[in-house]
Amino acid sequence: MEKNTYTPKLFEFAYFPTYDNSICYLADNLAEKENWDFSDSSQKTNSILKNYLEYTFRRLQEENKIIYTLSNTHACFNTGLITDNLEDIYALFEKNKNIEPGRQPFCFRAFIKRSDNQLIKYFGNNIPTFANYFLKPEQLIFNPNFTITPNYDHILKDRTERFPNHLKTADLSELRRQLIGAIDCVRIRVRTNYKLAVPQCHRKQISLLLPLCLTSGSPNPDLAIALERTDHNNYTAKTCLTLKMAYLGARLITKPESNWLKP
Repeated sequence: MEKNTYTPKLFEFAYFPTYDNSICYLADNLAEKENWDFSDSSQKTNSILKNYLEYTFRRLQEENKIIYTLSNTHACFNTGLITDNLEDIYALFEKNKNIEPGRQPFCFRAFIKRSDNQLIKYFGNNIPTFANYFLKPEQLIFNPNFTITPNYDHILKDRTERFPNHLKTADLSELRRQLIGAIDCVRIRVRTNYKLAVPQCHRKQISLLLPLCLTSGSPNPDLAIALERTDHNNYTAKTCLTLKMAYLGARLITKPESNWLKP
């Protein structure tokens, strides 16, 4: 997923008095344990979780799944996360008492679990549902009978900075040979292990991620290629992603269980 250059929609919606502390509480004390930072992070910031909440909120806005009380004094959404005891986790907000122009309409109150009395008190049976990425389930499974058509111009000319360092200065013909070989290899591998194809959501589109091994002798992927399904038994590979970008996009749908895509 590309770096977000816009003002976070979540911060336009609500004021967070102690944002980092609230995120830490969600990660450490409430949600099911998960790695919310990349392995090369020098300090704990929960960057993956922050990205997840921002884009989950955007999806819920699109689906009109932000729930409000009749008097508009409180709002709530389903984070899509669960506790160790499999309870859904929600973000609860109250009306912002600061009525200055331009201020966010709500103020963050707490992350709460399904059994919390506040949820029943304010929303009764009108409990928020989670974001839905499964409108077309066939998009989430790789079809080995489809062909893969890469956009070589875009990948090789516009996305060279995403390639491993030893290939960034390679000439175009060599880079193209490496890319074709990596795609041919993973196309064979995914036929026998469908779990290699990991679904992601990026810019409102569902695509499948496949690992590309471009470093000779290394079993570890260097990039992920994003496949979008067309209506003609074909996948178009429009771009390639760094593994960090791929993980952020995949985590919006579900916690990746693939052995190649990890934080």
